[in-house]
Amino acid sequence: MNKFIFDVDGTLTPSRGIIDLDFKAFFNSFCLMNDVYLVTGSDKPKTIEQISEPTYNLCKRVYNCNGNDVWEGTTHIRTNEWILPEDAHDWLSEELTASAFPLRTGLHFEHRPGMVNFSIVGRNATLGERKLYVKWDSEQKEREKIAYKFNRLFTNLEAKVGGETGIDIAPKGADKSQVVKDFDMEKDTIWFFGDAMHKDGNDYPLAQLAHHTRTIQNWRQTWEYLSWFKERKIAN
Repeated sequence: MNKFIFDVDGTLTPSRGIIDLDFKAFFNSFCLMNDVYLVTGSDKPKTIEQISEPTYNLCKRVYNCNGNDVWEGTTHIRTNEWILPEDAHDWLSEELTASAFPLRTGLHFEHRPGMVNFSIVGRNATLGERKLYVKWDSEQKEREKIAYKFNRLFTNLEAKVGGETGIDIAPKGADKSQVVKDFDMEKDTIWFFGDAMHKDGNDYPLAQLAHHTRTIQNWRQTWEYLSWFKERKIAN
């Protein structure tokens, strides 16, 4: 049976933005006809803010915080209570101080169930401030460099570039790939849609296990793919 798993930020919505209303109506109808799951680095309140509570509840299961906080509508399934070790926190704080990017907006560590999102510019950044960092990071590859150094130093943890400005950090194995334990990989056919499928991206671990993947540039492309599936009756 086909199972459709979607990243949220950049895949169903603009980065850090709200789902398009026309696409939302289409996606809701797709959810009613198919087994749809979400897996996102964001927590439940942020996900609901982006896609709305009705759409959230139409999904068979939502894996928030990269699968470390799991919900079926209003029913809480499980949570990973891991806390970032002090030595890792101190090392990241040093990287924050040493970064050549000049702007700091606060909330550089966002603690979520089972993971931490680390951001040089900070989670309090405005859209304009985020764009400044995105442009700078695309040239300097700062997040990739920090993640690479972190993974060499803290071998029991794993850092992955996530979203536009952050780095997702969790124990090894506590990434998006952990969701497959809830599926029958012999009977189910997993289709995974995400925007960070590259090796250093937070969609990469799950992409290595899914039967089919689609690398997404923006939510409009997701809409195009799902329309294609619907027309050819690939969906259930």
